Amino acid sequence: MRIALINENSQAAKNPLICETLKKVVEPMGHVVDNYGMYSPQDEAQLTYVQVGILAAILLNSGAADYVITGCGTGEGAMLACNSFPGVLCGHVVDPSDAFMFAQINDGNAAAFPFAKGFGWGAELNLEYAFDKLFGSGHGNGYPPERVIPEQRNKKILDEVKKHTYVDLIDGLKCLDQELLKGAVAGPEFSKLFFANCKDKKIEEYVRTLL
Repeated sequence: MRIALINENSQAAKNPLICETLKKVVEPMGHVVDNYGMYSPQDEAQLTYVQVGILAAILLNSGAADYVITGCGTGEGAMLACNSFPGVLCGHVVDPSDAFMFAQINDGNAAAFPFAKGFGWGAELNLEYAFDKLFGSGHGNGYPPERVIPEQRNKKILDEVKKHTYVDLIDGLKCLDQELLKGAVAGPEFSKLFFANCKDKKIEEYVRTLL
């Protein structure tokens, strides 16, 4: 699995810690981490949590990433922004049990963490254990065991509902403020990471018009 890490500007200083912790957990599992930044508060390309949602949607819908790890001060804004787009099912993860149940019950492709609220002593341990539960226990297996069948059925129903309630990604992006959109793909490593891994030609062609 190719996992993209995206940090918005208010918590950009924590990007090295988050990235190091994520890699520590998932690389031994065979996953790859692409760090899309922000890398520090001083980055020229500043990402808001709204732009996190835009970037996550581009990465997931194009196949440039299989999963997105993101967040903001509370994690709520990043989650809401991600869920504003088609092809993204983002959960709000505070602790390891959240991570495990989101992976097993909801089987999404993005998780938003609170990187300020409650992020104190031992925060890196909470992240480490949460990443382990998010990626180390499989996905969509259900929890508890007696709820597996209805949960898997509901996940399929939700996926079908989302197909009909969201507009096509490119059509939606074209309606956004273009400066907001361009800012979402302005990171210093974006082009190198995205174009090397993008699997959707139409999205790739559209993104090139933004750069």
